[in-house]
Amino acid sequence: MYPAELVQPMKDDLTNVGFTQLTNASEVDNMISNTQGTLLMVVNSVCGCAAGNMRPGVKLSVQHEKAPNGLATVFAGVDTEAVAQARKYFLPYPPSSPSIALFKDGKLVHFLERHHIEGGTAQMIAANLAAAYDEFC
Repeated sequence: MYPAELVQPMKDDLTNVGFTQLTNASEVDNMISNTQGTLLMVVNSVCGCAAGNMRPGVKLSVQHEKAPNGLATVFAGVDTEAVAQARKYFLPYPPSSPSIALFKDGKLVHFLERHHIEGGTAQMIAANLAAAYDEFC
């Protein structure tokens, strides 16, 4: 578990642009079940690829002409219950931090694992997500 004062700026990086921070299993279930249309769920992390690629790419992606109806995030290593619950919805993908999931009407339709995020730029991640938004949003 990471200290709250360490991760708060990393959480704020997404909540300041409209993401809802989920901290427990029921919040995850409610968000996925009750979001009509599309939901972008981000597993945030303290790692460098989250800071350098993932968060900037996600923020850039939601500026696309088509964007998800809902935005949510869980934080790996901090909000353990929420992350574990979110990962149940990500199956058959293995646990991955950071990662990005797009749901449509509660069903997983697009997923980026850590290995997609580490080797890419923020612009590549945004373009990948924008293509998914064009298809599903």
